[in-house]
Amino acid sequence: MSTREQSVLARVALTWLTEPGTRSVYGLVDELGPVRALDLLLDGGAPQEGLRDSVAARSRAGDARLVAAEALERSDRLGARVVIPGDEEWPMTVEQLRTLHLPDARRRVDRETAPPLCFWVRGPWPLAEILDRSVAVVGARAATAYGAHVATGLGYGLADRDWTVVSGGAFGIDAAAHRGALNAGGRTVAVLACGLDRPYPMGNTAMFDRIADTGLLVSEWPPGAEPLRPRFLIRNRVIAAGTKGTVLVEAAARSGATQTTRRAIALRRPAMVVPGPVTSAMSVGAHELLREEPATRLVTGLDQVLEEVGRIGEFAPVPRGPDRPTDLLDDDARAIVEAMPPRGRVDVDTLAARAGLPVRTVLRTMSMLEELALVVRGSDGYLLAAGPGRTTRPN
Repeated sequence: MSTREQSVLARVALTWLTEPGTRSVYGLVDELGPVRALDLLLDGGAPQEGLRDSVAARSRAGDARLVAAEALERSDRLGARVVIPGDEEWPMTVEQLRTLHLPDARRRVDRETAPPLCFWVRGPWPLAEILDRSVAVVGARAATAYGAHVATGLGYGLADRDWTVVSGGAFGIDAAAHRGALNAGGRTVAVLACGLDRPYPMGNTAMFDRIADTGLLVSEWPPGAEPLRPRFLIRNRVIAAGTKGTVLVEAAARSGATQTTRRAIALRRPAMVVPGPVTSAMSVGAHELLREEPATRLVTGLDQVLEEVGRIGEFAPVPRGPDRPTDLLDDDARAIVEAMPPRGRVDVDTLAARAGLPVRTVLRTMSMLEELALVVRGSDGYLLAAGPGRTTRPN
């Protein structure tokens, strides 16, 4: 067995023994290497009592090395591969999880945020390459029609601009973003909280098959692993760390999607929030993030997302109303136009009084306004030029 094969087997066994993200296990692997770290744990030498108890409990269910070997065989049959640090396609961005810190973390899932030991990957793209130019689009499972519309548009637009769309494969916002990217003929990645052979939810099976054909399915858990609730929160750190930025589209209070966004903030990645109706329960969590987190950015469309994650100099156009003929006028000229009666003629003296300007200023400015076709001069005064579809001529 080659050195890499030994490392892969050990990393898979360690992932089965303890949940991904466990900092004490990652520390042992970093210090001893995966093979020696596995030997130490199986010999009962874990430095923490809780870790020793966890390893002992899991070991009663089977031999970790045999379980790992079976998982690798199932991966081969599935057409999946295992990617480990040192491989060319290992996404180096996830190494930034070393420094991921969530302020005031009380739950174990928020403290155990170590980098992955390995990834299971199914699909044609190298993992590092497909994540190199990627954006996460996450949000509520119980999405509204508004949220699904926004997420689909973002997924389509990002893919159309050659960005990879990353999400969790769930119902609602996740699925809308994935399908938008697929409809654009672009790349999308679903990061799962279970084995690749049982992607969850099953209702999205057809979508997962399309993603595996043209993008990637990715998981930290071996084939056969169940989609347990805590695993979704563990998985979220990879979505935040593996992408250039995260866009939150709808999230109820206490939504897991807000946790993904907070992880992006902790990693100092662009964290963007799409606002929703203030009356919508599906936007409560999103709006609270905007209120509580100064690092979040409100975005309303693709151009603003690209401004946050794109190259220097990629700025979104500033929203503005339609151009008007008076936009380029100076203050005096604009005051004169505003003082013109909507109908009928006005003489210069009356117009000067209405505009509050000297008569000579009005006379000088009226010539310019005539050249701009904003006013028309007649024998007994001036009137506003004809609007679209009307023809006004002086008598």
